[in-house]
Amino acid sequence: MTWGVGPCNPLPPDRYAAMPISPESLLALLERHGIPATTHRHPALHTVAESQALRGDLPGLHVKNLFLRARPPHPFLLVVAEENTPLSINALARRLGTGRLSMANEQELWDQLGVRPGSVTPLALVNAPPGSIRTVIDHRLLEGPGPVNIHPLTNEATTALAPADLRRFLQALGHEPEAIDLTQPLA
Repeated sequence: MTWGVGPCNPLPPDRYAAMPISPESLLALLERHGIPATTHRHPALHTVAESQALRGDLPGLHVKNLFLRARPPHPFLLVVAEENTPLSINALARRLGTGRLSMANEQELWDQLGVRPGSVTPLALVNAPPGSIRTVIDHRLLEGPGPVNIHPLTNEATTALAPADLRRFLQALGHEPEAIDLTQPLA
């Protein structure tokens, strides 16, 4: 499969210095590359609780995302878990061998992923240079029956993708996801 410019990357190398792509452009990119996606529009959601209250019977797995800052030489870290998975930043740091982790700030979210708080999503890796962000995803979100429900760069919509398609898209962007069982104790 050809993804555009470069061997796997759909965007030109100088693209990362420009403005992030829009949700509409992201959805068009998925469609151009044969990745089926169903998108539902809704009011802005900022928390898992807000999402649970609004979504009704939207089938599939729902996620929560943490964008974390590690001390150099470690890259930023995007952790994607099933919404009800308890996560401890300290336990994640120990398990992943990163040293101390902390939440990235709003400017770092924008600079690295091109999204605002509440809109963090693995799809935002489309705005990050290949391999620049370590991506850890609960294995159930990459290997389960799906669909996986994630934001398409905005918290005013939810996009459902098959787990295999999510993995394939991230790999094509140059961001190999690390599938980890986040249901196991992290300590």
